[in-house]
Amino acid sequence: MVVLRDINTVDALIDRVFSYNPEANADLLRRAYAFSNEMHYKQKRKAGSPYIEHPLAVAAILCGMRMDTNSISAGLLHDTVEDTDTTSDDIKGLFGEDIASLVESLTKLNQMEFRTSEDAQAENFRKMFLAMAEDMRVILIKFADRLHNMRTLGYLSDIKREKIARETLEIYAPLANRLGIGWLKSEFEDLSFKFLMPDIYNQLEQSVAKKREEQEGYLYEVIKIVEAHLKASSIPARVFGRIKHYYGIYQKMQEQKISFELVYDVIATRIITDTQANCYAALGLIHSLWTPVPGRFKDFIGAPKSNLYQSLHTTIVGPKGERVEFQLRTEEMNRIAEEGIAAHWKYKEKDRADKMDEKYFLWLRELIKSQKDSPDAREFLDAVKGNIFPGVVYVFTPEGDIVELPQDATPIDFAYNIHTEVGHQCTGAKVNKRIVPLRYRLQNGDTVEIITSHGHTPSRDWLKFVKSQKARARIKQWLKIEERKKGLVLGEELLEKALRKYSLSPALAKSKEILIAAKPFRIKTHEDLFVAIGYGRLSLHKVIKNLLPESEKAEMEKIAAKKPHKKSDEGKGIKIRGVDNIMFHRSKCCYPLPGEKVTGFVTRGRGISIHTVYCSTLETHAIDVDRLVDVEWTGDGEATYAVKVQVLTIDKRGLLAELSAVLSTNNVNINHLDASTTHEKQALFNFILDIREKSQFDMIVRKILQIQGVIDVKRVQS
Repeated sequence: MVVLRDINTVDALIDRVFSYNPEANADLLRRAYAFSNEMHYKQKRKAGSPYIEHPLAVAAILCGMRMDTNSISAGLLHDTVEDTDTTSDDIKGLFGEDIASLVESLTKLNQMEFRTSEDAQAENFRKMFLAMAEDMRVILIKFADRLHNMRTLGYLSDIKREKIARETLEIYAPLANRLGIGWLKSEFEDLSFKFLMPDIYNQLEQSVAKKREEQEGYLYEVIKIVEAHLKASSIPARVFGRIKHYYGIYQKMQEQKISFELVYDVIATRIITDTQANCYAALGLIHSLWTPVPGRFKDFIGAPKSNLYQSLHTTIVGPKGERVEFQLRTEEMNRIAEEGIAAHWKYKEKDRADKMDEKYFLWLRELIKSQKDSPDAREFLDAVKGNIFPGVVYVFTPEGDIVELPQDATPIDFAYNIHTEVGHQCTGAKVNKRIVPLRYRLQNGDTVEIITSHGHTPSRDWLKFVKSQKARARIKQWLKIEERKKGLVLGEELLEKALRKYSLSPALAKSKEILIAAKPFRIKTHEDLFVAIGYGRLSLHKVIKNLLPESEKAEMEKIAAKKPHKKSDEGKGIKIRGVDNIMFHRSKCCYPLPGEKVTGFVTRGRGISIHTVYCSTLETHAIDVDRLVDVEWTGDGEATYAVKVQVLTIDKRGLLAELSAVLSTNNVNINHLDASTTHEKQALFNFILDIREKSQFDMIVRKILQIQGVIDVKRVQS
């Protein structure tokens, strides 16, 4: 992949476009450049350079991807609507509907209001993915924009640098990988790595340079041996070595917990030949020359990755006992490995995408379909992350078809991949003809058979172990429908009971009068009314009050005033936005503390349960986002909150006294304590501590870890 960095004039840009597309519309490119230059004329980049350098650089990157003229023009114009007085109608009138649509899709949502920056980021990404599903060129232009911003990130503040770099590493790099654009994924990762961990990056850069210098002679010797044998076997091929990108090396060091010196495949040898058959022939030749390392052979030609990547990978013990990694592929496979979807897109217009393109984002359309009923942008973003992060397992159906699933997927994931009803009715599974639990983690090469039973339904517990977003979405959808059914029945029963209590006819529950009484609460149908009452979102007191004449309303208020509502002590210090006079309590599964991000979940009959936003229990129970409410901590600085803490230590006398002393010195009360010993001569202390806020808890953890003999400290969820 040629990544163009030396284009600094529109004429140079047009010359490059003509090199792969002689029929390109040069006039359109000139007009787009001139308009962008005029609109951004008074603006400067953070580096102090003219702003036009950015859109021109974006256009150059798109040119390197061999994109169509409209995409490159949109790259030149992509910031005009956001950063200048230009409107989408202006772009449409001057450059046509297609370019205007691309620019509109790329325009950020700066004028929209969000509760938090996290909401804004999630909604921006949802908008981007929805646009991408309609026109793949949107994401390719967005990639080019983000890449140039990353290349010039050094001019921003530390806070902005970290935010953009982390976003790039968590979203853009995995997405580039999911779309098969290898060079872009590597550059995104290395640039993010450079700004997020500069010290480690610089050290690794120096180590790689040193190792490359040490291995160049050795690698040259290996390549010459391979070339000679390929020639003798009449296998046409190019053989060359390449340094793995820095972040990939760092990841391997972290995953395998090894030092740089033990990473033996920093330099990989690549063999590019003409046919698939010759890939296997060259592999056989390599294995005949040197001993292959067991477990290090991967065939991505027979079983391509989901991003269409194909290659043979093997590691051998080469001359002098050194390990060498080989990657073998055809020219076409190499092009797809580097360029991904861009290799197929080329300079096609929007309506000329072929079936090969569809394979790249079929997963995205399936994801959008499964999430279409969810208005929660953060849930959508989590689902996207689950689909683009690397790590897959390949299993087989009983008929021998290959199914790709996320790493650690279970038979439940497999069942939903086959069909929603197969998933719903799954009661068991056979793996390699043996019965396995539904929690079983599938391994590469497993043959999976699903056992179903008509009338069987999903279990909420499945959400605790399924890995695929498709399975998770289908289970949640089914549970949401069931939750609504239960809420509907309960709400109707509660309303009829309350009507009888006030000597009103139960028939009013399905009358027009009750809908009029509920109108102030934005209730339009009887079903919505029953569900709102059943979920606990709507007070029966308020609805029935609106049915009564004024004289009886006053009497009702007097009765209510004599019975003050009791809020749980566990709810102290918490404010619920937009909700008054409702019972709430702090969840005992995650024990949230002031200073942590929290959310409320409306339970049936027990008021609102307060959880941390990261609570695993909330993930399995908060199926309906309508039952989530915004909550925040109030400034009750004297209140304390129970927290479960587990401390693992070596088993020695006096440690409990030291632990108690640390807690007492820092004004932390021990509410409860259990102690036990293990077979490994270790001691386990389970505390329930009274803590004021998260910062105090973090401080206590640090101080406990400083005690000699303490192995680990962790907060426990029930």
